[in-house]
Amino acid sequence: MVRLPPATLTLHGHDLSYVDSGTGPAVLFIHGILGSQRQWAHLVDEVDADHRVVVPDLFGHGDSAKPTGDYSLSSHAATLRDLLDQLGIERVTLVGHSLGGGIAMQFYYLFPERVARLVLVSSGGLGREVNLVLRSATLPGAQHVLGVIASAPVLQRVDALGRGAQRVGWRPGADIGAIWRGFTSLGDSESRRAFLATTRAVIDFGGQSISAYDHLGAVSAPPTLIVWGSKDRMIPAWHALSAQRALPGCRVELFEGAGHFPHLDDPDRFARVLREFMAAGSDGPEVAAEA
Repeated sequence: MVRLPPATLTLHGHDLSYVDSGTGPAVLFIHGILGSQRQWAHLVDEVDADHRVVVPDLFGHGDSAKPTGDYSLSSHAATLRDLLDQLGIERVTLVGHSLGGGIAMQFYYLFPERVARLVLVSSGGLGREVNLVLRSATLPGAQHVLGVIASAPVLQRVDALGRGAQRVGWRPGADIGAIWRGFTSLGDSESRRAFLATTRAVIDFGGQSISAYDHLGAVSAPPTLIVWGSKDRMIPAWHALSAQRALPGCRVELFEGAGHFPHLDDPDRFARVLREFMAAGSDGPEVAAEA
């Protein structure tokens, strides 16, 4: 199918950018901090032949507005509910990466009747541990430091160093590429403010401050797939295994050697696993690993 360009919808007075492609059961992809709809672009053609695929930029990210206001999980979940309402979509499979996984779980907690299946990819909200870089963004004065290191001269210098390293054989992995693209989006003060507000809504200097374990025990989870990279250095892979205590019956897929972006490290396997899961649902507790 020909990929459609992003559309824009005004919600609560602010523009939200999204892709809406295909027909059939709906799938909503939710990116993480510093992410955008572009991180899911390669999956649209894999899924939209027999599904309706909706891929938004969250407020504060990508081409969506970056207003001053609430960047909590509940606020993001409510925005996505409103987007689905505007598109006339009643139920979806939610696919959330990192922060997007936390939003997906919050969405299910608030609107369980709207969720057919849940896919959590290197998800936040399943343990306290998180990389020091994100924890540092919660410190006083972080906005000033970020303004310096995300300035055009610094970004240009780092980019030049990276291109020079590639000329002598260095090849950045999926994690470095995705994080760098996200970091380069912080060149303006509105994007930096939204990034810090989003980060501080879910993280403090000690780690993740929001836990799904506080809520998931009160609801009956839908069929759930958890995907994680075994070498994730942002959120440790053992969170995937401990999540089975909160989500009995979930399926866990460990991508051996992948980092925080397993859907970018091994896109073909991710697309295959996702399609199989949406076709069959959950077959009970299972952990799968593949080299």
